[in-house]
Amino acid sequence: MAEAATPTPRSPLDGYTGPVGGPSDAGVVLGELRFQGKINLRGTADDKAFSEAVAKAVGLAPPATPGTVATAGDRAVLWLGPDEWLVLMPAGEETAVATALNAALAGMQASATDVTDNYTTVRIAGPKARWVLAKGWAVDLHPGVFGPGRVAQGNLALTNAILRQTTDDPPSFEILVRPSFAKYLWDWLTDAALEVGYRVEAG
Repeated sequence: MAEAATPTPRSPLDGYTGPVGGPSDAGVVLGELRFQGKINLRGTADDKAFSEAVAKAVGLAPPATPGTVATAGDRAVLWLGPDEWLVLMPAGEETAVATALNAALAGMQASATDVTDNYTTVRIAGPKARWVLAKGWAVDLHPGVFGPGRVAQGNLALTNAILRQTTDDPPSFEILVRPSFAKYLWDWLTDAALEVGYRVEAG
């Protein structure tokens, strides 16, 4: 009896972003961060036991300041609400981290749920990245207000998204969007970037 073939993971933008490459002087660089691990975390921000349990399992405590991001190495915890965060990590780590979190949070009014498949992550970077995003994002993106370590939720070109700035020189952002809207968002970004040119990089 033949063994069943192992399914090949596919991202929402597989085969859709076009060829890798573009002008070296493009105003923005676009790409997809494929299969990034994501865990939705719920709990009480001012509960010391909760924060310590998360720090032990993830490697960093959830931020208590609205709209901020805590980072340690290649992991990040994004503030989404007074009792909600999104934990990001490299692909393949989500199962172990979710298991560690739920064990550490046992007995608390808290939860950790693997939502890796609920979002895909599109990257946009370059000197004109902020300018392109501002075409469809109502939240203030002025560098004095929104910079590295900041996160916001809102509508980007009519698509509900989570926007995080990761670096400042050049400006680089990660856009987390539902898989069913990924192609629409990609089309919008490439159209919005036509004036300044864009280059596609591999995820």
